[in-house]
Amino acid sequence: MKTLNQRLDEYVALRRSMGFDLSFDERVLRKFTTFGDENGFHHISTPLFLDWKANYGSADNNTWSHRLGMVRSFAFWLAEHDDQTEVPSSQLVIGRYRRRVPYIYAPIQIAEIVAEAGRLPSPYGLRAALWQTLFGLIAVTGMRVNEALSLEKNDVDLDRALLTLRNTKNGRDRQLPINNDTAHRLAEYARKLDRVVTRDSSRFFIQEDGQHAKDCAARYNFAQVSKNLGIRSPQAFNRHGHGPRIHDLRHTFAVHTILDWFRDGRDIEAEMYKLSTYLGHSEPKHTFWYIEAVPELMQLAAARAEQRVLEGAS
Repeated sequence: MKTLNQRLDEYVALRRSMGFDLSFDERVLRKFTTFGDENGFHHISTPLFLDWKANYGSADNNTWSHRLGMVRSFAFWLAEHDDQTEVPSSQLVIGRYRRRVPYIYAPIQIAEIVAEAGRLPSPYGLRAALWQTLFGLIAVTGMRVNEALSLEKNDVDLDRALLTLRNTKNGRDRQLPINNDTAHRLAEYARKLDRVVTRDSSRFFIQEDGQHAKDCAARYNFAQVSKNLGIRSPQAFNRHGHGPRIHDLRHTFAVHTILDWFRDGRDIEAEMYKLSTYLGHSEPKHTFWYIEAVPELMQLAAARAEQRVLEGAS
């Protein structure tokens, strides 16, 4: 009989072969299956989920509802191979989805984060170059963390200053132009990488051990840099802690872009559709959300609307 961890390996491999990014889901589900294996559960069931929930740690219902959804997706797949699998009811935890209010970094904070990442210690200095380059790239392009980490060498065209993102969150490829300064910094990283590591991997972002850089390492190193700068509070046992996230670099890029449009007097609605495509949003409403989420943008939008009303009345 296969263990739950072995079943999870099969599930993850299948979903990834279909183009899904399961980095976060796998980390959560691995804790679930390890708990099940260590406590004598051979099949997914409601008691297993409730026992895991009682022992996994404190979190609000929104978080547990999300975790339940991951377990249910895994269970639906496993039920096709194991008739003793029980799919836990979605009513076990009732959560209400709320988008987290983004933290918007000031330009000086982004500069400090990139500089501090350049001081991360490692035997050959590649750790510093890797994370400094990655954090800077996300900050100036607004791409998702896993989109950057998934870049292949062939996707980084430094001659044309063009990045190709494949199998993105919405299953569509897209191309991002970058400026010459960004292309130069990517080239510097690539040269250092070639001096330190023999690249058998086709990935662009590689660690000193020759393995491609992963989501968990990106978040850990970003948290470490943020704690060094006082942006995040210190946490025991190398935990990530609470505070601004690496994903907030993407939000910051979007918000600063929209702010510049307001200041330049551009047609915001027309520009937002372009930004939605650039960011790879499935629907424009996900881009317009920034105006509601960031008070300064909401004030600018309200002021512009008021100005239009006054102009129409004159």
